[in-house]
Amino acid sequence: MAEAARWSSGDETAPVDGPSVLLGLVAQAECRAAAVLARHGIDAEAIQRRWPRLAPRRRPADQLRLDSDVETSMALAIERLQECVHPVVLATEHLLLGLAAGDHETAAWLRQQGVDPDLLEREIYARYGATPGPLDCDEEPLEVPGQAAPGPAATACGPPTEPEASAPSWRPSAGDSSGPQPASHRVGWLRVMDAAANRAREGLRVVEDYVRFVLDDAHLTEQLKSLRHELEGLLRSIPWPERIAARQTLADVGTRLSTPSESVRRSPADVLGANFTRLQESLRTLEEFSKLFDPAVAAGLEQLRYRSYSLHKAAETTRSSVHRLAEARLYVLIDGRSSEEAFARLVRSLVEADVDLIQLRDKRLDDRQLLERARTARRITAGSGTLLIINDRPDLVVLSDADGVHVGQEELTVKDARLILGPGPLIGVSVHSLQQARQAVLDGADYLGVGPTFPSKTKSFDTYPGVSLLRAVAQQIGLPAFAIGGINLENLAEVLHAGFHRVAVSAAVTAAPDPKAAAKRLKAALVAQAD
Repeated sequence: MAEAARWSSGDETAPVDGPSVLLGLVAQAECRAAAVLARHGIDAEAIQRRWPRLAPRRRPADQLRLDSDVETSMALAIERLQECVHPVVLATEHLLLGLAAGDHETAAWLRQQGVDPDLLEREIYARYGATPGPLDCDEEPLEVPGQAAPGPAATACGPPTEPEASAPSWRPSAGDSSGPQPASHRVGWLRVMDAAANRAREGLRVVEDYVRFVLDDAHLTEQLKSLRHELEGLLRSIPWPERIAARQTLADVGTRLSTPSESVRRSPADVLGANFTRLQESLRTLEEFSKLFDPAVAAGLEQLRYRSYSLHKAAETTRSSVHRLAEARLYVLIDGRSSEEAFARLVRSLVEADVDLIQLRDKRLDDRQLLERARTARRITAGSGTLLIINDRPDLVVLSDADGVHVGQEELTVKDARLILGPGPLIGVSVHSLQQARQAVLDGADYLGVGPTFPSKTKSFDTYPGVSLLRAVAQQIGLPAFAIGGINLENLAEVLHAGFHRVAVSAAVTAAPDPKAAAKRLKAALVAQAD
């Protein structure tokens, strides 16, 4: 709340509103609310883009007030968490729940971004080891500014952390009509859950280390770290002392069973695939057996499993694209020229200059002419080291046998383009913000076009995110990315200094007196920097 108080959509005396609270939450990167928001692609940039009037303010300490939307959200959080089995204090995820459940602008936007208050409520109950229902609980008020802080048993980001306080009794679900279960059944459940929990955590840690150290991808590392923290929260519903008491590693028949494939890993990619599979299988086991005692925990584990599939795809796509485009440095965008002959000469000169990718982009030509140009370019690039990309038109990629398509923020989605192209061809995506770049990675893009960096002679934009966006993407994203927009030899050093070693150009090559020579100079500068 102190961080939220630094922001305002009005003057310095205006009350703290919902968007300001969201900025306060995302600033606490290690808290659960920040992890939930990150999972939905919500960061400070996205919030400020939605509410551009938000600005830092210096508020007098005695004038700190909450607006009616925030006060209502706190009341909603209290109302929704009445049945928690632990005393409730205001944790970050509780406040986010209230904000998402409200009837105001902030709540509507959160729900549009996919923050489902009902699902979040189930996750919170699961973290406390409870299921909403007719349970008795000792109710305490949520902490709000100006009131006393919670007692020492509570943490700033969630429920009490001591195992004795946070572990509920292991019990079948209320709907179990089979009567008391033998102790052996209870031990069996615990052994299953303990083994699956250990496998899931181990597999997730291996995957996280691969993404962090091999792919050097901060964005995916953050996503996996968030998943790991949420898994730990759900696992608190399994009483830790009982898990340890039921563990029988030396007597486990599975420890003496193995297959030759378990001891063989031919590449780091094998390690990645094997451990994602281990994670997903373990999550399924945890999910199924959790249904015996807490459906809310099972629902939370199901959501983690689905997210692991998406992250698996993003990590594999990044790994594959890094390998496929490892040597790619120069990407040239061309139009159809004034004639078929002029177009063929330009494509041939670019191939001879060792341009890595050529994109055909022309809004003037009709479909038949555009397809003919694409087929001409394919004949010339076939067998060379130059890939052929078609702008916006996956159908023409298929008809011309090009290497891929490039789409913008208003064109076909990666999902729809992939339905047309099938699994092989490349899909590039234009991004104009860090949030768009993060989303494109999760959507399954093979590479990014990041910009516009500088004013361009071939395309106009209302705003230019510039070199600062390049720097942010270079620090966060491991997927191959090309800086685009007004880049030439004169400003190339700024691009390289921002951490980008791939560029996409148009006029710098196509408008030059000798396109082949211009492309060679750019390519040489990029290769020299990479070396």
